[in-house]
Amino acid sequence: MEYVEYGMEQKNIIVFLHGGGLAPWNFCEEAKQLKEKYHVIIPVLDGHSGSDRDFTTIESNANEIINFIDEKCSGCVFMIGGLSLGGQILVEILSKRKDICRFAIIESTLVLPIRTTYALIKPTFSLCYPLVKKHWFAKLQFNSLHIKKDYFDEYYRDSAAITKENMISFLRENSDYKLKNGIEECRTKTLILVGGRESNIMKKSAEILHKRIPNSSLEILPEYYHGDLSINHSELYIQKIFSLITN
Repeated sequence: MEYVEYGMEQKNIIVFLHGGGLAPWNFCEEAKQLKEKYHVIIPVLDGHSGSDRDFTTIESNANEIINFIDEKCSGCVFMIGGLSLGGQILVEILSKRKDICRFAIIESTLVLPIRTTYALIKPTFSLCYPLVKKHWFAKLQFNSLHIKKDYFDEYYRDSAAITKENMISFLRENSDYKLKNGIEECRTKTLILVGGRESNIMKKSAEILHKRIPNSSLEILPEYYHGDLSINHSELYIQKIFSLITN
């Protein structure tokens, strides 16, 4: 697994896990604002642009990050934040290691399998994948994700670099992920975020996470879409971090 790092090496390490189909630019503005005080590490998730291996499972990505934290960060970091697929990987990490970080932010994270979506992903993307590399189609997809216009070039470059096999793999994993029993042992102080304009199943997932993670709080962000906070509103995301660690 490859990593992008910001700031000088120090004890207070923050790890950000980007969303599926995105890349480290998902959290680049947060990293730039935090780098004077924290050492920020953003792994490139498997199968994504800039990664060194294909995507297999959420569990394997979680294990890679746990091994990295054990080897390079003395087994514990200050905070981990994850969006969508990155949030699922974070939840998996917290299920396996209850004290791997002091604080966590889980944003727009699905933990209820959607069987119909899972079944349709492979045939659908096998047919439409060639369109991913078309500029006009990428623009349509980009606009549907409600990402601010500044990121289109990065989005187009990185989404076009993802192979069909990897895209199908992580989309199927994302739609089929189920919360593990070990999450009840988590000791991390956790903030769970979901947008008010997200689907009901995303809101239900957030409620389940809140119920099953002991030291957690849930916040529904009115008028926000999927991943809206970390991608488009970095200053508010930073405020959420400081509020989490000080209150």
